[in-house]
Amino acid sequence: MYVLLIYDITDDKIRNKIAERLKDYGLKRVQYSAFWGKLNQNRREELMFRIQGLLSKTEGSIILIPVCERDRSQIIKLENFDIDIEESEKKVEG
Repeated sequence: MYVLLIYDITDDKIRNKIAERLKDYGLKRVQYSAFWGKLNQNRREELMFRIQGLLSKTEGSIILIPVCERDRSQIIKLENFDIDIEESEKKVEG
């Protein structure tokens, strides 16, 4: 099943660690604080357990929303630019 995971985390270091963990699970960044990908129930539970430990060290929230195939087929995406978020982060940091 596909999932949308969104977060709001105050600590930069913890937020970056969580983003890396999400990538390790095959999720792709779709917006600065949003990741999308396919995870079965076991992987979802495992991921949330692992990032829960990181989140306990700072203020923030993480929401994982399962998206079934029927709902996935109804997604509407609007965009008028092509931006590589990871590349943008490098420009801001360095």
